[in-house]
Amino acid sequence: MLGSAANKSSYDSDHHHFKDHVSEHRLFKRRVVVSLLLLLAALLVLILRFHTLQIEQYEDYVTQSDNNRLQVRPIPPNRGLLIDNRGRIIAENKAIRTLSLVVERVDDLDATLKELSELVDISTRNTENFQKALKWRRRPYEPVPLKFKLSDDEVARIAVNEHRLDGVELTGQLVRYYPYHDLFAHVLGYVGRIDEREQGRFDEKQKQLYAGTQSIGKIGLERFYEDDLLGLVGQEKIETNARGRALRAVDSLAPQAGNDVELFLDIDVQKKAAELMQGRRGAVVAMELETGGVISMLSAPSFDPNLFVTGISSKDYRGLNENLDLPMFNRAIQAQYPPGSTLKPMLGLGGLENKIISEYSRVRDPGWYQLEGDDRLYRDWKKGGHGHEVDLYKAIVQSCDIFFYDLGHRMGVDLMHAFGEYFGLGERTNIDIPNERRGLWPSKEWKRNVRGLAWYPGNNLNMSIGQGDVLATPLQLAAMTVAMANQGKFIEPRLAKRVAGKETTKVVRSVYKGEQKNWDLVYKAMKDVVHSPRGTAQVLNKKLKFTMAGKTGTAQVVSIAQEGEYDSEALSERNRDHALFVGYAPVENPLIAVAVVIENGEKSSKAGAVAKGVMAAYLQNIHPLEFADVE
Repeated sequence: MLGSAANKSSYDSDHHHFKDHVSEHRLFKRRVVVSLLLLLAALLVLILRFHTLQIEQYEDYVTQSDNNRLQVRPIPPNRGLLIDNRGRIIAENKAIRTLSLVVERVDDLDATLKELSELVDISTRNTENFQKALKWRRRPYEPVPLKFKLSDDEVARIAVNEHRLDGVELTGQLVRYYPYHDLFAHVLGYVGRIDEREQGRFDEKQKQLYAGTQSIGKIGLERFYEDDLLGLVGQEKIETNARGRALRAVDSLAPQAGNDVELFLDIDVQKKAAELMQGRRGAVVAMELETGGVISMLSAPSFDPNLFVTGISSKDYRGLNENLDLPMFNRAIQAQYPPGSTLKPMLGLGGLENKIISEYSRVRDPGWYQLEGDDRLYRDWKKGGHGHEVDLYKAIVQSCDIFFYDLGHRMGVDLMHAFGEYFGLGERTNIDIPNERRGLWPSKEWKRNVRGLAWYPGNNLNMSIGQGDVLATPLQLAAMTVAMANQGKFIEPRLAKRVAGKETTKVVRSVYKGEQKNWDLVYKAMKDVVHSPRGTAQVLNKKLKFTMAGKTGTAQVVSIAQEGEYDSEALSERNRDHALFVGYAPVENPLIAVAVVIENGEKSSKAGAVAKGVMAAYLQNIHPLEFADVE
């Protein structure tokens, strides 16, 4: 035991002997200094960072913070209304519920779309349109519509599950609605969803104007008056929670609704035109003589423009596009028909005014006409002809082709072309809807430049009866008839009477001042087309309570051989003649002019009956007691 104690004492003595207190103290000091330096450095970094965040970048981070809490959303304006001439709305806005996604708030877009498709019926087209819309330029956090027009059941199912579907929103919005469905489809046109091509054409100003707006005018009045109907976009600041759900509106700038457009169109007249054209292909155009206002513009058959507003289905579009009757084709301004004998009063006036004929001029009509040196016989529509003493009056009343063959031969193409231009043939009328076609009023230059051929004498004969190369739209025929009834004053047709309460401007393109006796002769003949027992439209005189002037016409669809005869039964329905009628009423104080074309209608009296009914419907509005029983 004594040995162990001695050893321990010796160890302690040695250990105490090797301990270096000075070194340890220095080491400790160095460590303290380094720690303090590190602490100071960290503190300095914190101070610098604090300075950066709180002073240098304060404004930026405050803005970002507000953006996280506040979202600015555009408020689309209500589209202006389209109103008929008696204040009745024919294009309005209807409230619907829309399912939209704020994709910035959606964690897994595919999973959310899949879940939504289990709650509501999401079609392939819905998904395709949604994916397209995602690629378009838009503001951050702007909802992208997935499906429009949700049913009440669908709204309920989404509402119940909305709390767990981040980024999914149910919103209410107004969309275009056409209460008269197919009645005004071609003239009003329709709005449809803004597509990628239209987005690409927008300049910066338009991008701002269409922020939050899903649709744009595609055709018809909706397109022509797009700038007036659109309105000005508003905006609102929405406070959101951490999950991006809207809590309340903090601030807002109200949108400005688009301007209303008041039209000359009349619902009752348009209904009558549609009723009388039921089941037939063709067009009706009725115009006021005083203003040039278009009271009725009907193209038949038609379609329901409501199908296009939020996106037409492939099935519906294919059904319209593949229909042989072309329901989406606006025949009133785009179809070009041979005008036939409806041009005869105008050309007869041209013959009188240019001293080619007089009221005493007579021709012999054996039923055919032959040019010197030409073997071809140009036949009259009436086999055996109209007799030996056919003057202009008789030629208009009974629609004698031979008289006009002779007149056309003597006038020549240059004179006929120049005179027809006074009445708008071969030129667009400049009506206030897009896509109007100009028709064709041929000239020597046109045939040489387009066909590479010279003008032949036989071409004059075809031109004189509105056949051959001559083409006109129903709108052109109505405008020509207005100019005839207005004694040479050609007024450009207008559909809009007022825009934003301001009268639109009436444009008189030209005025042809002829001799009164010549006008009187033509007017008397046009009146007797209807009121004379020998007139080609005398059937319209039955139960007629107003005086009516007009001119019948038929236009060949297929050529008949030199020795052949028109045989309706041998032709397919689509190869039969077109039936035409132009006219105005009342004769003593003309108020309305009408042009009607019935494709393959054969008998011009059918077109005349439509014109008579349209005139009566219009006159009943002005003089309800006087014309109450007009059929």
